[in-house]
Parts: sequence; structure tokens; C-alpha cells
Amino acid sequence: MTLDDLRVFVAVCEAGNLSAVARDLSCSQSAVSQHVRRLERETGLVLLERRPRGVVPTGAGRVLRRAAADGLSGLDAALRLLDDLRRGVGGTVRVATGATTVRHFMAGGVAAFRARHPEVALQFETAGSSRRCLEAVRSHAADLAWVTIGPPLDGVEQRASCELPWVLAVRSDDPLACRASLALGDLAEIRHIELPEHATSRVHLEMRLEGHGLRLASTASVADWDTALLLAELGLGHAILPALPGWRDGSGAGSGDVRLIPIPDLPPLAAGWAARDWDALSPLAVEFAETVLERLNRR
Repeated sequence: MTLDDLRVFVAVCEAGNLSAVARDLSCSQSAVSQHVRRLERETGLVLLERRPRGVVPTGAGRVLRRAAADGLSGLDAALRLLDDLRRGVGGTVRVATGATTVRHFMAGGVAAFRARHPEVALQFETAGSSRRCLEAVRSHAADLAWVTIGPPLDGVEQRASCELPWVLAVRSDDPLACRASLALGDLAEIRHIELPEHATSRVHLEMRLEGHGLRLASTASVADWDTALLLAELGLGHAILPALPGWRDGSGAGSGDVRLIPIPDLPPLAAGWAARDWDALSPLAVEFAETVLERLNRR
């Protein structure tokens, strides 16, 4: 078997379709099939199950796919490093982020890292949610991801790095704006601005609220924390949010037309870095992650 055989096989497993891979590789479907047949001859096992609308890996195929994907990813990373050495450049750090991550958690760290390593390429992939960020890491599309810490995910290590207390964002003229803090019972009648259905932070929040018998009526839904804060400031409802760096103040007061009221009965939300294997990260990726945390802890 060859590396090309393995690359094509992994691509077929991911696409679930021989012709789609053939189009991507600008070759014939029979050429793609030859790669798979060669692997099946070498292993003595059927690796793909043909179905009316494509193919799926068999049990043996899934074993080979996992091993091949991991091996090819490591090889590709080594080849990128060798290419950087050949071209005399400093390397690349690939980071998967949510919509508001860089602004609230990474800005200082990115600037400090760039000052030390102007030759290093920083690639940011906006994945839109912690779940998608984790998938980007697991699929080798990113070296690191900053995520809301959630349930364990096979093939990814998550490290909690900070805790974010929950607050209620309200317009400054809202009846709740004068409160120093809120109990869970105070939330029963709010006009709730919801986060996306599968967002890790929303799952955490709903589990806590439902444990106290609370189900909130929604007036709007948004894709990220910053938009929820803006809608609360505009008076479109109330947003239960983690207090992001830069939002916090000791009294709970916000700025401008919005106030942030602490909700001490809700356990803080944990956030931090995720990687496939911390021991396998490049020194640059490790330094970038540590620099972000160092700057974040200064705020």
C-alpha cells in the first residue's frame, strides 16, 4: 500500500462517495476504486460497504481510517515544518475560534506573540461554536481551539483555564437594573435572549436552570455573546451571559445603556484550550497558548 492509497481511502470515508473524491482529485472513479482495492488486497478485508447512495467504511475500514488519518496528519504537520525550514520562515500556528474569542480572550496574547515572533504565520479559523472548534482540532484542521469546556470528546484534550461568572445583561432603565445581584427565582419572568440551540454555554445554562425548575420564555435568539449583549442594550430583552474579560466590574454595573447584574447562584462557566495531544504540539503552538493565558490573567 502507498501513502496515496491511504489518502484516497480517508477522503472516500469522509466524503462517502467515490465519484466526489474523483472530482476533487481530477481523476476517474475507477482510479479511486483501484486505491481502495489495493488496500483491501493488502489487508485481506473488505474496507468499504457499497450502498445505493455511496459508501461507508466497514468495521475494519473504520479501524484503518482512524489510524491512517492520525498518521497522515502527523506526516503532513512534519512536511509543513520541513517546508518552513526550507523556506527559512518561522512556522504556522492554526487556531480555531468562536465568533467572539479573539476579541475577548486573545487580543493581548496575539499582540505579544506577534511582537516576539513576527515571522510566524497565525491562522485563525472561525468555527462559530465550541463544538465546531473541537471538531476542527479533532480533524486536524487546527492545532488549538479556545472553547467553552464541555463533556469529554474522544480524541481531544480540554484544559480549563478560566472561570466566567454568569450575569444578566439589562438595559439601564430596566426595573432590574438597580439590583446588586439576582437570585434564580428573579429570572422567571425575564424576556430571554437565547444563544444558539447547540452552543455549549446554552447547554450549561439550561441544565442549571432546569435543575431549579426554570424554563425561560424567549423573545429573540442570537449567534454569539456580543450580539446578545447588544440586543439587551437596545432593550429587546434580557441576556444571561458569562462575564467576559473586559465586561467585568466589581459592582456589577455595565457601561453606557447596559448593566451586568451578577447571578451568584449559577456556577461559573469554564473556558480554556483544547488540542488533540498537548505533548505533540509544536513549541510555537505551546508558546502561543501560554502567552494568551499569561496576558488573559493580567486583565
